[in-house]
Amino acid sequence: MELVPRRRLVLVSGRSHPMLAEEIAGHIGVELSEANLREFANGEIHCRYDGSLRGSDIFIVQTHSGPVNDSLMEQLIMIDAAKRASAKRITAVCPYYGYSRQDRKATGREPITAKLVADMLQAAGADRVVSVDLHSGQIQGFFDVPFDHLTAMPVLVDDLHRNGSSDLVVVAPDAGRVKVAERFSQHLGADLAFVHKRRPRGSANEVVALDVVGEVEGRRCVLVDDMIDTAGTICAAAELLMERGAAETWAMATHGIFSDPALERLEKSPLSRVVITNTLPLAEDRRIDKLEMLSVAKLIADAIDAVFEDTSVSEIFGGENLQ
Repeated sequence: MELVPRRRLVLVSGRSHPMLAEEIAGHIGVELSEANLREFANGEIHCRYDGSLRGSDIFIVQTHSGPVNDSLMEQLIMIDAAKRASAKRITAVCPYYGYSRQDRKATGREPITAKLVADMLQAAGADRVVSVDLHSGQIQGFFDVPFDHLTAMPVLVDDLHRNGSSDLVVVAPDAGRVKVAERFSQHLGADLAFVHKRRPRGSANEVVALDVVGEVEGRRCVLVDDMIDTAGTICAAAELLMERGAAETWAMATHGIFSDPALERLEKSPLSRVVITNTLPLAEDRRIDKLEMLSVAKLIADAIDAVFEDTSVSEIFGGENLQ
């Protein structure tokens, strides 16, 4: 009789967001394995796993957060070490995928860095990638290995149901996020609106909100986006909505990057509530009163379980297309 080898799930974390990895491990019911990450005197990163990885199904959790280049390089080194240790399958779990906004050439002589990151992850030895709410769904097409694109929408929608979803308007802060806002509105049975904006030529972080398409007067407006970086887009949209007679404005986003002066802008903005998830770490001393953080750890844990058991990841989201 032929013996069927017993597969082994190994979960490891880089140093960018260990709290999220610990929470994921708790939901799966495993302990985090030790990667023994350290730096040499010249800043080079070294990794050495405790125990054998031979034949294992290893999931390497590393969100690409500040400094992005360091966390990305660290994950590549961890993948390479796992490959050379004869892991059977290596899954790179990137709650936030770095360089995701550089997914196309907006002008001449520019790189497509999101594709470069995809190439590096695969060259290092990743057999599969898991990420949450990519800035652009087409990034999945940069990979020749399976890519599981998760969404934090169920977590955010549940929060809206708990905090009152009546007479709600879901608002896309720009035309590029209308499809996402439309999915939110369908789940909530809410109306939809969007803000027309433009960026002054030569400015990456300054936004001018021009007009609102949709009925917002006297209603609670919830701005939804994949990320809040410098908060220029969200704050400009919130100010315009209040000028158009909105009763209240909230903001919801999966990734809270919060590059300066984001928190100062949010504090001074008319937004009464800002909800993000924990795909990226945020120090306690950087949290403001109107900011709330929800966890996507169970969502990621369920996806890891599905990948390990070779079951459907999309069933976690009711089979919804997340492109």
